[in-house]
Formats: sequence, structure tokens, C-alpha cells
Amino acid sequence: MALSDEKYILLTTFRKDGSPVGTATWVVPLDGGELGLWTSSGSGKVKRLANSGRVTLQPSDARGRVRAGTQPTDGTARVVTGGEYESIRAKVTAKYGVMVPLTRFLGTVGGLVKGKRIPYGDVGIVIATAG
Repeated sequence: MALSDEKYILLTTFRKDGSPVGTATWVVPLDGGELGLWTSSGSGKVKRLANSGRVTLQPSDARGRVRAGTQPTDGTARVVTGGEYESIRAKVTAKYGVMVPLTRFLGTVGGLVKGKRIPYGDVGIVIATAG
């Protein structure tokens, strides 16, 4: 199964010191074999990608536990807005349906409880894989 067909992938981004940080995320196929996902402009992923576009991807469950027998795939990621973001947004909504408003609601409630509100899915990430 292609990474774009997975329900969840573990996206690993890297801190300035090179240490990895993995996050389970949704993924959609884009033209040219690239992959897309959306996230908050205030997320750690976006902050880490500002330092390095290097990422790894691996099939996982919703909690980020990688699927046995799979290997990470290297890639290069870039943050996008505008038309590229809108395309990703439409594809995520089509693929994940009712989960989109549900996660938005849960994120809003969680932000209120924690006293920390960040935008929900306001930027896209485009990933070109090495393989």
C-alpha cells in the first residue's frame, strides 16, 4: 500500500539539534507523487520545518505507533498556503469526512481547557519522498 493510501502516517520532523519528533497525521495524495497534509501554523511541525525540510514518513496508527514490518521513507517537506493549501484542504475533507469537524471541535475544546488556542489546519505541508 502506498503512503498516500494510509489512514495515518508517522511524520517525523527534526529539531535544530537533529533530534527527531514524530507526530501521527492524516495524509493525502497530490499530483506528481507528492503527499499532502494540513496542520496549524502554530504547530511544532511548522516551527521545525522552518529549520529543516528533512522528514521521514512511516505507516502508523492514530497514536503514532508504526506498523510492524514497515520502514521509514525519507522526504523533503515545505509549508504551503494559498491554492496549494486549498487543494490539500479539499482532499483531506474528501478523504476523512466527518472526522474533520470532529477533530476541529475537539481541538477547540482542548485549546480552551489548556488556555492555549492555535489555528486549526490553516497551512498545508507538501512532501516529496525520496522513493
